[in-house]
Amino acid sequence: MPEKRIELDADGRVVGVRRRERLDAHRVVEDFMIAANVSAAKALEQAAFPCVYRIHEAPPREKVMALKTYLESLGVPLALGQVLRPALFNDILRRTAGSQSVEEISEQILRTQTQAVYSVDNVGHFGLALASYAHFTSPIRRYADLLVHRALVRALDLGEDGLGDQDLRSLGATADHISMTERRAMMAERDTIDRYVAQYLSGRIGAVMPGRVTGATRFGLFVALVESGGDGLVPISTLGDERFHVDDATQSLEGARRACAIRSACVWTCGWSMPTC
Repeated sequence: MPEKRIELDADGRVVGVRRRERLDAHRVVEDFMIAANVSAAKALEQAAFPCVYRIHEAPPREKVMALKTYLESLGVPLALGQVLRPALFNDILRRTAGSQSVEEISEQILRTQTQAVYSVDNVGHFGLALASYAHFTSPIRRYADLLVHRALVRALDLGEDGLGDQDLRSLGATADHISMTERRAMMAERDTIDRYVAQYLSGRIGAVMPGRVTGATRFGLFVALVESGGDGLVPISTLGDERFHVDDATQSLEGARRACAIRSACVWTCGWSMPTC
C-alpha cells in the first residue's frame, strides 16, 4: 500500500502530506534484499543450524470467501481452486490495475492476509511464495537480522560473536518477543502519522477535498482523502433522510426507499449530499 510522506517546515509544522514515491531503483534493491534473505536461510538449513525465519501463513478460507464476495460485488469474478496460491492475488491485482477501485481492492487483499511473524518453525512465506525466508538484511536494522547474523557466525565458524548456548535455548521465545515488539512499533508509527495528518487537516476545516469510501458500517462511512490519505468517519445521520442497511460482505450501504447504494471505491467530496460511484 502507498506510504505517506510527512513534509515539515523549519519549525516542525506540517506543510504537506504526500505519497512516498516508489521508483524502479527501490524495486531492484528489494529484489536483492530478498535474494540475500533467502540465501541466509538456506545457508543455515544446509548447516543444520537453528534459524529465526520470517514466516507468513496462507490466509484462512473464510477470509478468502469474504474477499470473493466483495470482489464479485464489484464485478470482479474470483475462481478458487483446491490449493490457495499467491498467484491468485497477483492475478486479481493485474486484472483490476488502472480501475477506479484498485486501491480499495488492494487494501481488501491486504486485510485478507495473515500477519507475518518471526518463528523458529519454518512454514514458508506465502506472500513471497518462498519456502525459506529470513531477515538477513533490512534497511531498518531489525534485531531479527542480528540473530541471523550471529547464527551464521556460529554455524559457519566465522568468529567469536555467534549465538551462545543460552541464546539458542531461548530462540523461540525471542522470536515471539520480537514479533510482538514489531507490531507495537507499527502501531506507534501509524499513530504518529495520524497525529501529523490531523495537525495538517486542522487548518483546513471547511475545505472541499476529494476522498474515497473505504468501508461502511451501520453507523456511517469511512472515507479516505485522496491527497493526504487522512481518513475518518462520516456519520450516517449526515446522509439525509434515507434509511440505509449495511451489507458487511460488500462493504456497502443500501438505501431502503431509494434505489441507491454507497460502497467502497465510491468517490466522496466534502460538501456533497451523496457520494458518486
